[in-house]
Amino acid sequence: MRIFGLNGICLLMAFCLPETPGEGFCDVKNTAFHAGESVTYQIYYTLAGIYIEAGQVNFSCRVEQLNDKPVYHIIAEGKTLPFYDHFYKVRDKYESFIDTASLQPYKFLRSVREGDFQKKENISFNKTVGTAITNDGVYKVPPCVQDVLSAMYYARNLNFDQMRPGDKIQFFMFLDNQLYPSYIRYLGREIIKTKYGKFHAIRFKPLLIKGTLFEAGEKMTVWVSDDPDHIPLRVESPVTVGSVKADLMDFRNRRVPLTSQISLR
Repeated sequence: MRIFGLNGICLLMAFCLPETPGEGFCDVKNTAFHAGESVTYQIYYTLAGIYIEAGQVNFSCRVEQLNDKPVYHIIAEGKTLPFYDHFYKVRDKYESFIDTASLQPYKFLRSVREGDFQKKENISFNKTVGTAITNDGVYKVPPCVQDVLSAMYYARNLNFDQMRPGDKIQFFMFLDNQLYPSYIRYLGREIIKTKYGKFHAIRFKPLLIKGTLFEAGEKMTVWVSDDPDHIPLRVESPVTVGSVKADLMDFRNRRVPLTSQISLR
């Protein structure tokens, strides 16, 4: 993971709810989002208590046809602000094509430019035989495996009311030709204040895989709106030097009322 790349942001926000990774993870009805939705986040770098605006990430959704099937085409684009480009330029684009009925991913695209690092990735999921086909080969994957974007949108439709603080929520994710078993730990509910307003929120800590700047373990904290939208509101994490934060800035064309919002900015 890299400091302002979408890879880090999406992995932090991806969470699912089977008792065992890959089981009971295929049947959910979408009630949280619809075509036309757009969500924007401001990315901050924090050092010695000073917040520096470093970039933005936008998530959008539209309906298309893929192999004669209706899909949600989810697009996530992230970039650093012009000032920060001089230090560490980021231009990332992630795309996921998700079945409108089952919310299972059929295709995942990634185009990453982060500093001197560049990478392109193309994954096709064959749900019938349980494989992920990439530019480098064919890989066996469990039923209902997700990519970093599809997991985020799938999870927004789950019911967290029966969970207790400390419960683990397990999931499988496929990225970089590897299958990652992981979990997030549910921490409970609280009120948080963002640039978009004050919210009732649900709080988690995901188990992270060691990256270039993020340490392995439960170092990060994620908040999502405590309502049917389950919109990620904030992501915070320490890094090698300082910390990073992604904060909700704009949310348009919501499917259901944002009932968790207590007040505006």
